[in-house]
Amino acid sequence: MGKKTKGEELREQLMFSPENCGEKMSDKEIESAYSFCEPYKTFLDNSKTERDAVKNVVAMVEAKGYKPFDAKTKYNQGDKIYYNNRDRAIIVATVGKKSLDNGVTILAAHIDSPRVDLKPRPLYEDSHLALLKTHYYGGIKKYQWTAVPLALHGAVYRKDGSMVEVNIGEDENDPVFVINDLLPHLAKDQNARTLAKGIEGEELNILIGCMPFKDDKASEKVKLNVMRMLNEKYGFVEGDFRTAELCAVPAQKAKDVGLDRGMVGSYGHDDRVCAYTALMAELDQKEVPEYTSVVVLADKEEVGSDGNTGLHSSYLKYFIADLAAPHGIAGRTVLSASKCLSADVTNAHDPSFPSVTEKNNTAYLNYGVCIMKYTGSGGKGGTNDSDARYMNEVTRVLENADVIWQTGELGKVDQGGGGTVAKFVSALNVDTIDIGVPVLSMHAPFEVVSKLDVYQTYKAFDAFIKRK
Repeated sequence: MGKKTKGEELREQLMFSPENCGEKMSDKEIESAYSFCEPYKTFLDNSKTERDAVKNVVAMVEAKGYKPFDAKTKYNQGDKIYYNNRDRAIIVATVGKKSLDNGVTILAAHIDSPRVDLKPRPLYEDSHLALLKTHYYGGIKKYQWTAVPLALHGAVYRKDGSMVEVNIGEDENDPVFVINDLLPHLAKDQNARTLAKGIEGEELNILIGCMPFKDDKASEKVKLNVMRMLNEKYGFVEGDFRTAELCAVPAQKAKDVGLDRGMVGSYGHDDRVCAYTALMAELDQKEVPEYTSVVVLADKEEVGSDGNTGLHSSYLKYFIADLAAPHGIAGRTVLSASKCLSADVTNAHDPSFPSVTEKNNTAYLNYGVCIMKYTGSGGKGGTNDSDARYMNEVTRVLENADVIWQTGELGKVDQGGGGTVAKFVSALNVDTIDIGVPVLSMHAPFEVVSKLDVYQTYKAFDAFIKRK
């Protein structure tokens, strides 16, 4: 090989080129990434709602020795605790070596995903078919939710106050449900609609039955037959729908995508991919961390983080205050010294739709975990815009741990945009930055991520918990 020219040497010193994980990672580490994603796929299949996710997380952390949080207890170095917020959000923590007045390490992700919720009075019969009325949850393209197999998940509280969990459509022997769409032969008027109006919200009706109850005198026989079967299996009556929490989610399982099996396709990557990687980084720690680690898996992000299980509420602040109080430390003191990674997905550049992203400043599949200094829309509206000092601090932690990372933003400046929980955590006077996995087809019933990006995200969270 000939001697490098001065220009080539200068280019190496001064210029930057992104690195593809598939080229930079060793074969052994690629194998580790593929292996890491196998239990992740199982987690996705079993955690299709925030309620399901919390149930699974509780089982996972209790198996590792974590105990329910008691605000009256003074916790010490090495203690492992969790706080279950109404079975819809959860905080998992390990008390670190340093005093809490040095701050804590926060990894904040969310475990809710866009879906189709049932209305309070959903069940009706029309044209000898039984259907369910719905109200979609989160930002979806409504047409994507038609003609795909759906499962029903949720909880119904009966008149005596007892609760029964509903899960129909996940077992191989279960029936599934569907939202119908028009056949193309008769869709002339529908095709004249805009894409956003192709399916209206009130047309997202779930087909649940067609067989009538055999009784000459009964009315709404198909609806009655459906209600009979639900009552026999779950013990509730139609009036109990009014206080129930039921939703429809895609029934398919997580699958490898591509001949090289380098990607995972599934419902719910946003944001369970960051929730899972953050949780596993916490559970895989072999030593007590320097700083207390706090993994927050929140609800309601897809609808603005409101409510008492979303991060716009005060439960994280109260948890920190209650953790610190027995030590004589104010919660605000802990939070003001804390560091947070807002762990949420970002869009990956899609070569089929290149016009919505600016190629130098978008994330790419297989280029590692993505750091976003800001999200928001337009003139950075509704965002946490991290300062350069903290961004440099975080990226140095990643580079010291050989984490492959990239930067990105959520589309072109005036194209659209979106937000994360970052602005709610940073409002507590916590240094916060967005970081997560690039996703193709975000918010669709079947999203796609790179296995190598998932693994690099796990490594990033592991390194952040281990920071000195």
